[in-house]
Amino acid sequence: MAEIEYRRLGTSGLVVSTVGLGCNNFGRAGTASESQAGTSAVIDAAIDAGVTLFDTADIYGAERGLSETLMGHALDGKRDKIVLATKFGMDMGGLNGPDWNARGSRRYIRLAVEASLRRLRTDWIDLYQLHQPDPGTPIEETLATLDDLIREGKIRYIGHSNLPGWQIAEAEFTARLSGHPRFISAQNQYSLLVREAEDEVLPAVNRFGLGFLPFFPLYNGLFTGKFSRTGGPADSRIMMVRKHLLDDAPWDLIEAYRTFCEERGVTMLAATFAWLLAQPALTSVIAGATTAEQIRQNAGAATAWAPTSEEIAWISALFS
Repeated sequence: MAEIEYRRLGTSGLVVSTVGLGCNNFGRAGTASESQAGTSAVIDAAIDAGVTLFDTADIYGAERGLSETLMGHALDGKRDKIVLATKFGMDMGGLNGPDWNARGSRRYIRLAVEASLRRLRTDWIDLYQLHQPDPGTPIEETLATLDDLIREGKIRYIGHSNLPGWQIAEAEFTARLSGHPRFISAQNQYSLLVREAEDEVLPAVNRFGLGFLPFFPLYNGLFTGKFSRTGGPADSRIMMVRKHLLDDAPWDLIEAYRTFCEERGVTMLAATFAWLLAQPALTSVIAGATTAEQIRQNAGAATAWAPTSEEIAWISALFS
């Protein structure tokens, strides 16, 4: 198995593995990573496999903050080995005090970052991301607060998630005009079956030199090759809480894709990683895992196949 590869996140100096670990499963009920032991096993396997980008959020876990708490214990003595990314800006149910739906404000960001630092048991966050737009707070206020946190050493770089193309452009030009640090990354949903980011988000990301981090890149696991028309692993996210994704999937296209992969002697997982990593500006494929074996499979899949440009084009056309 080839060694995992690393890329710069956009035009910044932050280098991350092309396979990222999505940490939304840590502390999720009914999974192997629900417990501290399960979370620690996945994190240890990821580090051993060369994965450096660990992406969580303050809202992740069966209880808000639980993913960060479990990670804080699991990373004891290993913090310097990874690039730690977390997010703020979604409803924490009062855990950070009343927010009056102003979660991009100076007041709220200060509360949120201190809470995340405590749960993660760290002095700094490598990539701190606005989880969703705050339409009531000027982006200049958000950027100014994040600028202060960078100067204080509490965070190193900043990114955003779920912003449409026009807000990505607004944030870019606001940072340039105000002299605040720029966002270096964008995290939006993107997969073979969810391609809307190609309309405005990816053009903006490419224009402004951001690194793109897709979430749900395997469509909740549908492109791991473990699912068929009749079902899949009982403990998977799809079978437990999102059965409609299985029922509504375009199985004729997926089965044609499976045949395409079999003819080339590659797994669907490897082909999907290859297609994603061939997209312009895409830096790292953030895929969730609940077991050590899953993270090893993801790390191996990312370097298992080197497709031709024609093969990439065929896959894109199939799911267009």
